[in-house]
Amino acid sequence: MYCNYCGKVIQDDANLCPYCGRRVGTVAGRRKLMRSRVNRKIAGVCAGFAEYFDLDVTVVRVVWLIVALFGGGGILAYIIAWIVMPEEPEVVPVVPVTTPQPYQGA
Repeated sequence: MYCNYCGKVIQDDANLCPYCGRRVGTVAGRRKLMRSRVNRKIAGVCAGFAEYFDLDVTVVRVVWLIVALFGGGGILAYIIAWIVMPEEPEVVPVVPVTTPQPYQGA
C-alpha cells in the first residue's frame, strides 16, 4: 500500500504513515460539532455544520435560509444551535523561546 500524501510504500494494515504521520486508509478521526471561528458570518453555526458533515458552507447556508423562510423553525433552530454548540477552541501560535547569548565582550 502507498501513502496518499507522501507516496512512500507502507504496510497494508497501517493506520498512520510512518514517514509523514498522516492518517491513511478508511479510518477517520472523530470530529466534534463546534461553531467555527474562522468561517463565520453571524455565529459560525452553518460553518460548523459544514465542517462536520464535510459540505460546502454556502450550501448549508442556503438550505438553512430556505428552511428559515419557508419552514419557520430555521431561526429558532439557529438560535438554539448557537447556544448549545460549543465554540471551536482558539488556536494560539507558539512562539519559540530564544535563550539569551552570553556577553562576548566587544
